[in-house]
Amino acid sequence: METYLRVTFDSEGAKPSAVADRLRMCGFQATQGNYDFVYDWQGPPNRDQILDLSDEVTRQLQGLKVLFEIETV
Repeated sequence: METYLRVTFDSEGAKPSAVADRLRMCGFQATQGNYDFVYDWQGPPNRDQILDLSDEVTRQLQGLKVLFEIETV
């Protein structure tokens, strides 16, 4: 399974490269297409793992003035 992340930037917020650096620390890789980043679980995650990853993304992006949308499929 994979978790996809779409980021919306604010001109008053952090640079996209700074956001990408933070997301890489969480295990995300930049991608192209409908989503900006992808996290590969290497198997099916459970509900708590997905929530933990979402919490970590929130912590990493806090204060950067960006919005994100997350989807696991």
